Amino acid sequence: MKIVLMADNRKTELLVNFCIAYKTLLTKHQLISVYSTAKYLKTAVDIEVSGLNVDYLGGIEQLASRAEFDEIDCVIYLRDADAEGEFVPSDLLKTCDSNNIPYATNLATAEILILAIDRGDLDYRTWIKDTKAS
Repeated sequence: MKIVLMADNRKTELLVNFCIAYKTLLTKHQLISVYSTAKYLKTAVDIEVSGLNVDYLGGIEQLASRAEFDEIDCVIYLRDADAEGEFVPSDLLKTCDSNNIPYATNLATAEILILAIDRGDLDYRTWIKDTKAS
């Protein structure tokens, strides 16, 4: 599975802790993020994360485009609901909604999502891709 990992500024440390807690599950999958977050996760958690070599907004656009073409399977975006003026990647989340790509915006749903992936609950995503390819 291709999993996008992102967090608002004040939730970055929470994302790091999440990745540490679920490192063995996450390393079984292809992880994607914007460049700065990918670099930070590689250093802090020692996991392989593909970073998009564009700025934050360009990265969000690329991820939304990948979601449009079913090139990502889920998004974990730890959002700071109290932050005013923070950019919310609404294009990405809207595309996920339109294409039935699950996403989590808080720690509780992120844990549910990663455990569901580990159990195989999202294996239907592979079937969807195989059906579209035929």
